Amino acid sequence: MEKITAKLLLERASPKASMLEEIKNLNLSGLGLKCEHLPIPLLCRLRALESWDLSGNRLEELPRGLALPALRSLDLSGNEMDDVTTLDSLTSLEELKMEDNMYITVNDNYKLMVLLPKLKMYNGKDITSTANHMRYVYGENLRTRIVAVWQTDFHLPSSVTEEKVAVLERDFVKAARNQVKFGPSSISDYTKWRVEMIAKEHLQSLLRPKEASKGSWQLNDPKENNNDTSPAKRRRLAPDTGDTPSLRPRRKVGADPPGDGDTATHTPARPRPTPRKVGLASAVRSSPRKAAANVKEEGEGAAIQSRDGPRSPRKKSRSRTQEAVRLKPLHVLQCHSKQDGSEDFSTQLWACAFQPPPHSSSTAESAAGSRLVATCGGDSLCVIDCETGMVMKKYKVPGEEFFSLAWSTVFMSGKGSGPVRPCSILAAGGKRGQVKLIHPRANVAYGEFHASSKALSILHFNPRQGNFLFAGSYDNKITMWDIGGVDSQYNFKAIQLLVLACKSTPLHLCLPPASPDTHLLAATDDGLRCFNTELHKNTMKRTEEMEITFPIYKEEDKDCSFRTIDGLRFLTDDVVASKSYMQASIYLWSWSQTHGQRPHNKTGRVHAVLLAELQWANTDMPYLSLSTCPGESYVVCGDDAGRLWTYHTDALLRTKSQSGKLTPPTEVLEWPAPVRKGLSPVEGPAINSVAMDPELSYLVALSDKNMVVVWKRLHSSS
Repeated sequence: MEKITAKLLLERASPKASMLEEIKNLNLSGLGLKCEHLPIPLLCRLRALESWDLSGNRLEELPRGLALPALRSLDLSGNEMDDVTTLDSLTSLEELKMEDNMYITVNDNYKLMVLLPKLKMYNGKDITSTANHMRYVYGENLRTRIVAVWQTDFHLPSSVTEEKVAVLERDFVKAARNQVKFGPSSISDYTKWRVEMIAKEHLQSLLRPKEASKGSWQLNDPKENNNDTSPAKRRRLAPDTGDTPSLRPRRKVGADPPGDGDTATHTPARPRPTPRKVGLASAVRSSPRKAAANVKEEGEGAAIQSRDGPRSPRKKSRSRTQEAVRLKPLHVLQCHSKQDGSEDFSTQLWACAFQPPPHSSSTAESAAGSRLVATCGGDSLCVIDCETGMVMKKYKVPGEEFFSLAWSTVFMSGKGSGPVRPCSILAAGGKRGQVKLIHPRANVAYGEFHASSKALSILHFNPRQGNFLFAGSYDNKITMWDIGGVDSQYNFKAIQLLVLACKSTPLHLCLPPASPDTHLLAATDDGLRCFNTELHKNTMKRTEEMEITFPIYKEEDKDCSFRTIDGLRFLTDDVVASKSYMQASIYLWSWSQTHGQRPHNKTGRVHAVLLAELQWANTDMPYLSLSTCPGESYVVCGDDAGRLWTYHTDALLRTKSQSGKLTPPTEVLEWPAPVRKGLSPVEGPAINSVAMDPELSYLVALSDKNMVVVWKRLHSSS
């Protein structure tokens, strides 16, 4: 056996190199090498090594800690390998050969797929599909069961010490290995190994918020933040110089729409009139605050430490006397940062939505499903666990800017005559006009299709027909697509079904819960439009059926327009919540009574039948959308100072408010004023979007300053 020296490495390199740091391909086959013959300090100098042939040796394992960042291909065939976990440092590896290693089992093959996240070719075969299944689908099934074991039998100690954590980890891992049963018995060794790995990861994720962090956030008590400033203005960027259309968040209301060309110009802002004033002193009560809580950075963001222990899923009460909603800030994350930097406070976040409850009877899976929220902004889309504050998945598309996303459930067919099962997917779109389709559970972005030549402003699925997707775009159109299901190889086909012509950019889309297959409400830059979407109609291109108008329109003049409807959501099967740009209130109105009117012969308009008017912020900032939680009769809308205006409308809708009377908010939640150590507090930014899970266990708010804020509901001890 020849000793491994720098001279030998240079002699066996191809092409020839003068320095170890320049070697790209290295052949050390047939030298009778064992692990102890591989000098780590010398080999770690091979920073540019891309391909390494170690075949025909006597290796039982590789030396641990081997750092070869550029290594893409490794040949270990014809050795005596029996411990594949020693390859875990070769994270850039894409191709691996392990043939003729008599001790390698099927369990080892699956371990390699997890240890080497970029591995695509194994023993000359493409394993991408199998590897993704083992990494994500199989892993998520195990994770769900492991979390259930934790929630049932374990909890964090009140005081965390190294000794207590060691004992807790030992007991939790042991319990998980014994209780989690999943997969065929032929890979039980792999399953137990993976369970141990995931159990340790889960425990560490729970411990992280308890640890101190140099870059952690802290919360200031809002009562101590009395230095009120004038409302911040939404960031305006210089006109795009590339071949991209103008974008909704950067466009002034009343500006000229993008032209037919690829490059759009931005109309200069015009002066705004003073919005209608609404007194707040006597009507609004700010929420009480607890002492400042500690915050810990989580992966790509930061989290406000929760003082509540694990909570089992709350059963929905059918009683009309509902528990008062009390919310506390739990996490603050910067997970959409440019280059993943913590100093990015400029990326604007635009849309968030909770994953719909899964089609599962498993309590653990249902609980996990209801706390996963998707957020988008900049060039990325994230899926966040609201309880832990962890970014579970992240998708980046360089050059894209995402404006909208939507969840749905489609059907996935198995191989051959395998069973068909429901599959929760995400659709996302932005300035490129393309819809990205993602299967988060498998961590697969499985497809895309071109929905418009202009940027996409809004996406919305039909809840009754999960494969029907509406896409609003900056060419003043709404297109309806059938994206079908997917097969085991993620093949799909998107077919355009309808084209609805708007008179301006659609900002929000809603389908009446009682008739999602026949009508569509579109909130646009120039009013609220209603379309007939029945597919048995002959025409595939349609104009609006009617326009719905509001009392605020009477206050319009040549310098002031209230026709931009930038908030629209159904609160019940019949009650709709909406607001107009610059309007210091939110309307609640009846869909059935409004739609039941005959449109004006010439204008095609009907007047919204108002049920109540909710007092809201006095601001001239557009595109601050509202959200509703029908199960809790709850409405929330953020403002331009980071506050959340909340309304519990159950009693209001039962008693019917007096016409023309403003109903004050139930509570205004102040901006939690997060601060990093050594830096001043972040002032309240504009809250662009808000989302709540069906049971209002969590509320998520997205800001203009690249901050995702997660609020958690507090329940009474009874």
